[in-house]
Amino acid sequence: MNHWEKEIRAFEYYLKIERSLSPNSILAYQQDIEKLSRFIQSEYPQINPMDVRVEHLRPFVHMLADLQVSEFTHARILSGIKAFFKYLVYEDKITENPAQLLESPKLTRKLPETLSYQEIVHLLETIPLGSPEGHRNRAMLEVLYSSGLRVSELVDLKISQIYEEIGFLRILGKGNKERLVPVGSDAKKYLNLYLKEVRNFQSIAKGHEDFVFLNRRGKKLTRVMVFLIIKKLAAEAGIHKRISPHTFRHSFATHLVEGGADLRAVQDMLGHESITTTEIYTHLDRDYLRQVLNEFHPRK
Repeated sequence: MNHWEKEIRAFEYYLKIERSLSPNSILAYQQDIEKLSRFIQSEYPQINPMDVRVEHLRPFVHMLADLQVSEFTHARILSGIKAFFKYLVYEDKITENPAQLLESPKLTRKLPETLSYQEIVHLLETIPLGSPEGHRNRAMLEVLYSSGLRVSELVDLKISQIYEEIGFLRILGKGNKERLVPVGSDAKKYLNLYLKEVRNFQSIAKGHEDFVFLNRRGKKLTRVMVFLIIKKLAAEAGIHKRISPHTFRHSFATHLVEGGADLRAVQDMLGHESITTTEIYTHLDRDYLRQVLNEFHPRK
């Protein structure tokens, strides 16, 4: 095992144990540092991670530009590299972070696709309630829209995380951070209906007894399955936007902000670490107001 392999492995352990990052996040960091490792070992064979200087990193950044990777991929890779050298500083293996002076590309923030409230209602009412899957799907999408969950939080939701008496769900989000999110009355109604009239009569696979949303085999749903269910329902409802489970989360936040909700409260419900992530929904709200002005003001 060479110096790079040793430090990358130690960095992964640090991300898992001390930063409590998800396996997907750790894998993304690992792959980005491995890209840098291959480049450095090819261009500067004698340089180990502790000897890297900014002049070794800049050609790597130029290479990313030459490969025409997207600005988001570019920024993510640089973020991973900065985190890796910050870790080496933290461990007293180096005294300065050589990646600190690298400039990340300015990101053009793309506003997420959303559904109007009328489209949400139409899609939900398209779901037939005459079958077990219909009851499950209605409950699932009601919860998704009512509480603004990520799809991973939805499929991992457990019965033990439902506090029906106070109308809240205890959600384990990114970085294993817990938050309490309210669940609306409609979502509560369809969730109870599904749990009592459908799930109670299912044969449940071992190890899946506590998961809320189950497939026909009694196992928890996968993220891909939720995506396919939504795609099929959107087609049946005649909605031609490109939507996914995340569209419900975006719509949840957008409708709250449009209704005048406090941004900090929306941040807490979404589980955003930084308020700047939540602020994208104020842009959506401004676009909506601008659209209203253009449509209805006599001197637009």
